[in-house]
Amino acid sequence: MPKLDESLLTGLPPFSLLERTQIREILGLATPRRFDEGTAIFSEGFAADHFFLLLDGYLRVVRTTPGGDQIIVLHISPGQLFGIAPALQRDTYPATAIAAAESIALSWPARLWPEFTAKYQGFASESFKTVGQRLGQIQDTLTEMATQAVEKRVAAAVLRMVNQSGRKTDQGIEIAFPITRQNISDMTGTTLHTVSRLLSAWEKDGIVRSTRKHIVVTDPHRLVLISDAQG
Repeated sequence: MPKLDESLLTGLPPFSLLERTQIREILGLATPRRFDEGTAIFSEGFAADHFFLLLDGYLRVVRTTPGGDQIIVLHISPGQLFGIAPALQRDTYPATAIAAAESIALSWPARLWPEFTAKYQGFASESFKTVGQRLGQIQDTLTEMATQAVEKRVAAAVLRMVNQSGRKTDQGIEIAFPITRQNISDMTGTTLHTVSRLLSAWEKDGIVRSTRKHIVVTDPHRLVLISDAQG
C-alpha cells in the first residue's frame, strides 16, 4: 500500500486532539491490512496480540453463547477502533471480528497500547468511551433477544444497521454492507425461516426490498412503528 497520510486519522475521535507530528508517529507504527469479505480478522478466545482501526468496510462482531450458538452482537463502521482487548484488561479477544465487506484496517501490536494511552491526549478517554458504547449495544441486543417478540427484534436489528450505515437511494435507505437473512437470524436469535417469512411479508407491504445480500428499507417509519409496538 502507498504511504499513509495523517489526514486519515485527524478527524477521528481517538486522534482528534493530537498534533500532526504525533499522528505521523502513530501511522509509522501501524501496519495496513486488507481483508476480503467473510475473513475472520481475529477469533474469540485467541491471544489479543494486536489492536486495529477500521479505515474502510464494515465488520461483524460475533460471540459464542454457552450453548455453542454464534450471535452477531454488533457491527463496526469505518473510523472505529476494534480488537481493543487491552481496554478491557484482557489478553484474549472477547469476540470474533469478521469482515462483512472487503475492508481495510490499520493494526498495531498490543504491547503499544499502554504507550498510546499514556502518551497521546484523548486516545485513552475516547477508547474507553467506545468500549462503554459497545457494551451498551451488546446489552441492548441481548435484552431484546430475551424479552421482545420476534418481529420487534428483527425490525430493531434492521433499523440499527440502517442507522449505522444507511445510504439513500432512489428506492429508499440501503444498508451499506452485504447482509443475508442468515446474518439477521444470527443477530436476533431466531430461525432463518422466521426471518425469511417476516422479510417477505414486509416486502409485500412495501416496507423493505431485499435481494440475496442487500436490504433497502423503503418505508422506515413503518419499520420504526413495528420495532416500537407494544407486546
